[in-house]
Amino acid sequence: QVQLVESGGGSVQAGGSLRLSCTASGYTFDRYCLGWFRQVPGKEREGVAAIYTGGGYIIYADSVKGRFTISLENAKNTLSLQMNSLQPEDTAMYYCAAASGYCAGPSLWQYSYPYWGQGTQVTVSS
Repeated sequence: QVQLVESGGGSVQAGGSLRLSCTASGYTFDRYCLGWFRQVPGKEREGVAAIYTGGGYIIYADSVKGRFTISLENAKNTLSLQMNSLQPEDTAMYYCAAASGYCAGPSLWQYSYPYWGQGTQVTVSS
């Protein structure tokens, strides 16, 4: 069972930046599809970005293109999400997710991922 742990959330003013990280206990993200999602109360979990750790695939939601960057760090031990130019509408609980293998299905669809972290809160004030 892959256990994911997110960190790096917090509160920031509009226009600011935050960097989220996600690690897997006892695992290296070798040939995994990894995603970042976010959710606000009462709404569906929304895909933000996804990456295939074997290389050659990255996708972003239109709402974050040009502002957020998904990447792998530390020899694929850590998934990161650099978030710049944050806006109040980015306020949400952010989750990382993992699925073994290539990003074959809809990689910004929550049901493509069996493994999830507990989430980290991001709050952006105007």
